[in-house]
Amino acid sequence: MFLDTLTNLVAGLFTGKDKLAHDRFGLVPQDRGQLDAAYRGDWIARKVIDVPPFDMTREWRRWHADPAQIAAIEAEEARLDVQRKVARALRLARLYGGAALVLGAGDGDPAQPLPPLGREALRYLHVMHRWEIVPGEIDRDVLSAGFGEPGWYQVASAASPGAVGAGAGGVRLHPSRVVRLSGAELPDGPGADGWGDSVLQAVMDAIRQAGLATQGVATLIHEAKLDVIRIPQLTQNLAQADYAKRLVDRFTLANTMKGLVNALVIDKEEEWDRKQLSFAQLPEIMQQYLQIAAGAADIPATRLLGQAPAGLNATGEGDIRNYYDRIAAEQRVMLGPALRRLDDALILSALGTRPPEIRCEWAPLWQLGATEAATMAKTKAETSALYAASGLIPPEVLARAVRNQVVEDGTYPGIEAAYGKAGEDSEPATAA
Repeated sequence: MFLDTLTNLVAGLFTGKDKLAHDRFGLVPQDRGQLDAAYRGDWIARKVIDVPPFDMTREWRRWHADPAQIAAIEAEEARLDVQRKVARALRLARLYGGAALVLGAGDGDPAQPLPPLGREALRYLHVMHRWEIVPGEIDRDVLSAGFGEPGWYQVASAASPGAVGAGAGGVRLHPSRVVRLSGAELPDGPGADGWGDSVLQAVMDAIRQAGLATQGVATLIHEAKLDVIRIPQLTQNLAQADYAKRLVDRFTLANTMKGLVNALVIDKEEEWDRKQLSFAQLPEIMQQYLQIAAGAADIPATRLLGQAPAGLNATGEGDIRNYYDRIAAEQRVMLGPALRRLDDALILSALGTRPPEIRCEWAPLWQLGATEAATMAKTKAETSALYAASGLIPPEVLARAVRNQVVEDGTYPGIEAAYGKAGEDSEPATAA
């Protein structure tokens, strides 16, 4: 057998005598029962699942359109409860390995493609996890626009009697009606059931070990002190039938007296001693296991554990900024494209048409403090004044840009309404 690694026959390095040579990775798939038990019974597992979806959706999105269009789209989002349902779908996808948002238009046969939507035609938005909605056969035609995606979905729950598309296995849905969210992606695409892995699959060992460390330390608290009593001829006397019972009764009484009068009564020939356990290194060990769990989950300990930054002059700002940058990248690269089908349906239902210039961007997660916000506002104002003085930007163009900027920043509450009262409703804004 040829090994692509360093070997040394004399030292036994990576030979049959080397224990490392026999290490192998093993995969133990986590079933739904284990995932539910971990999510409901372990606080670290629950936060690993809940924290990223909450952070991805808490500041939500900003639409770029005319003010009236923005108001209509945001009203439609509120009517369908889009923000909360997207957050729930993300949690279920991370926990179970897949989830879906089902678009409902009430148009009859859900097995047919979603029809062109008019104003308020989107009637509902349902969240389903991987055991409620089952993907159909994966499209393997490389010339198909839906390559790698299911050709249909089957709702596992039984539909109401007489419903169109209902059968023994539930309701069949056309993929145009389903917004698909996967959990941890598999290396070769969707698994046999059309979904991915639970996020807990790869981090379960780290979570168990962190839980074992904290539980072990908590158990040792009961053993923080141990009384040791030396009794002459104890082993010989234990051969007597009733000696053990009399011994237990005796020291039960002795402990009772110790609790009442703070004195331990023993025989003159007996010796009493107390052993005290040291907990000096245990907090550090426990902290290391918790750090490993945070690293496995790719969430900073300051966010996952609510832990204060350690070290001289440490603020944790760098870790949180890096984490927010990663969340923002996932919003742009993963979540945004996955929600495109929902966004198109949402705009059609809000406006009746789909203007191509309407778009949205994710609101920043990092919130500026009052001093930082004031400094930035001053810098922007000075920059605008320089452009106005230089004449590089036409005054009417600069005025429109400055208006949009102050509306977006929200520096002056109610300024957009004030612009409207001043007769500038015709001026377009790029965001609410």
